[in-house]
Amino acid sequence: MTVLMGQDLPLERPDKTGRAALFVPTAAIKTDVLEAVRMGAAIVGYGNHDRTLTIYYESNRFNETNLAKWEQKARKAFERLAENMPTVSKMVSKAENFEQVGYISNKGILIRRMEKLMNWLEKSDALDSAPQSETIDFAPPPPPKKIVAE
Repeated sequence: MTVLMGQDLPLERPDKTGRAALFVPTAAIKTDVLEAVRMGAAIVGYGNHDRTLTIYYESNRFNETNLAKWEQKARKAFERLAENMPTVSKMVSKAENFEQVGYISNKGILIRRMEKLMNWLEKSDALDSAPQSETIDFAPPPPPKKIVAE
């Protein structure tokens, strides 16, 4: 089985202005890896020079309402990755376990292989959380409030 990775697979941890890859599990994923990631998770990451992947994932284990949609989970996982936040929802894995389906940055998501993402969400019984289009723009954060001294 051939695993497809983009020719421009990010090969280092992105900062807040960089981009990371979006992944879905392959049919050959090891059972223990799939159990750790959990069905329906959004998976983001980058390639390492030893041909492994560093991934961060979000599966909304605690049913938070602000993480109901797949793209919200992807954004949360990307923020953890870009800010190098401590989490148990990360791992280094063999590349054969995952295939790249798109990219994510602080500006939005670009899905290049929507059919693979839809297959993953359908298999996970999470089609209701699927993105509506291949491109998703994130709203910029609000500007900081000015402090006015009286």
